[in-house]
Amino acid sequence: MSEDQKPHDADAIETKVDDATPEEVFAASEADAPVEAVQEPTSAKRPIWSDDGDAPFEETPAQPARAAKPEEPAGNETVEIFKTIAFALLIAMVLRIFLFQPFTIPSASMEPNLYEGDYIVVSKWSYGYSKHSIPFSPPLFDGRVMGSAPKRGDIVVFKLPRDDKTDFIKRVIGLPGDRIQMISNKLYINGQPVEDVVVSERELNDIFGMHPVAEVRETLPEGKSFMTQDFGPGNDLDDTGVYEVPVGHYFMMGDNRDNSIDSRVEQSSGVGMVPAENLVGKAQIILFSWKPGSSLWNPVSWFNVRLDRFFNVLH
Repeated sequence: MSEDQKPHDADAIETKVDDATPEEVFAASEADAPVEAVQEPTSAKRPIWSDDGDAPFEETPAQPARAAKPEEPAGNETVEIFKTIAFALLIAMVLRIFLFQPFTIPSASMEPNLYEGDYIVVSKWSYGYSKHSIPFSPPLFDGRVMGSAPKRGDIVVFKLPRDDKTDFIKRVIGLPGDRIQMISNKLYINGQPVEDVVVSERELNDIFGMHPVAEVRETLPEGKSFMTQDFGPGNDLDDTGVYEVPVGHYFMMGDNRDNSIDSRVEQSSGVGMVPAENLVGKAQIILFSWKPGSSLWNPVSWFNVRLDRFFNVLH
């Protein structure tokens, strides 16, 4: 066959198309159609990869920058410290005025019940409040507020009447209107002898030298009983006149009868009668006890204690 007789490629194609079935025509058109890129669903989020590694990370919305908190000036801190100290002092003052006050025993005048070095707590509410309930006894008012009378036999802290400043501790023996007297080393209240029983006797060596000492249990008219200490007859305060206790006053005595300056000694050199206004509070308990010579400022002496006296309730 000559070249002129060969069909042209385009004619051949057309002939094939003409002779093809509709299904073949559709398939051919699909094969010739250009391939379009398939879009991913918009809901699928492609991971963003870091520049330095393979782990994907989520994009997070930018957070607004927070303003830096200004530092408080040093002056404010100083003010806060002073406020804290003032608040603590206020609490301590309220406790001291209205509830409790601690005292240390400086002498032997209340032996055998209180010893030098005992650290006691006094209740302030027991007899109400006076100007002496407040430190330095400011003259804010006279008399007592919410006052109540002490009972015979109470151990009481009071301000010394001759100066209204010095704290003394004694036992209430005479109430207003009572008559008190010592006769031959024996206590009389309103003309009646107080019951006493010698419990023990021994020799004592102290500032007075070697001398006998007896522990005597006394029982007051109302039935209160306690121990006293006595050096025997013949001492300065073993025989006295009659003391009449004025209204609004109390007669105080030390339990160490021959080693106590108390109401048996006139006010100019001793205690005399104690006004009700001068009462500070009632001694309640011994918290702890140091032997003489011990001091808070001497750590070596801190263990020089009387353990058997800790937390003893006073009677």
